[in-house]
Amino acid sequence: MTLSQQEYDAIMADDTKSISGNIAWERRLRSPAREFTVDIDSGEGHPLFLKGWYNPYSGKLSYAIIHRGVGRIYGLDLGADHQNPDGRFVGEKHKNYWKPDYRDKWAYVPPDITETWDRPADVWTQFCDEANLTHLGMMIPPIVIAQRGFLP
Repeated sequence: MTLSQQEYDAIMADDTKSISGNIAWERRLRSPAREFTVDIDSGEGHPLFLKGWYNPYSGKLSYAIIHRGVGRIYGLDLGADHQNPDGRFVGEKHKNYWKPDYRDKWAYVPPDITETWDRPADVWTQFCDEANLTHLGMMIPPIVIAQRGFLP
C-alpha cells in the first residue's frame, strides 16, 4: 500500500485522533529501555497506532505514529542525529514526516518541542498538541532502575 501526500495531510489534520486510557512504559527485555504501543482512534477511521521508546542511559526518546498499511509516517526523535536524503544533518531534536517518494526519511527541527529527552511526559504533551492528538488519560512516567553496568 502507498500513502499519497493528500492522505498523509488529511491524517495529520484530523483532530479526531485520540488515545484512550493511561499509558504505562514497559521494560524491554535485557535492556534499560522502556517502550509502549497504543492504538489511535479516529473519527475518520485511519488505521494508526503509536509507539513510544525511551532509554535514559543513551539519552534518547521517540514517539512515532505508525500507519498499519505503510509503517511510520510521523515521529519525534530526541537524542539521535538525523540526516535528510539531501545529505543535510538536522540535529538530535527532529520530527520525521511523510513524503511519498521518501516515506518518513525527511525531518526538521521542531520549534514547538521545548522539553528535553529526560522529561518524556512533558514532551508527550507537546507532541500530542502538535500532532492533533488527544490523550484521554495520563502518561505514567517511566520507572528507571539502576542496573549493573549502567549509570543512573
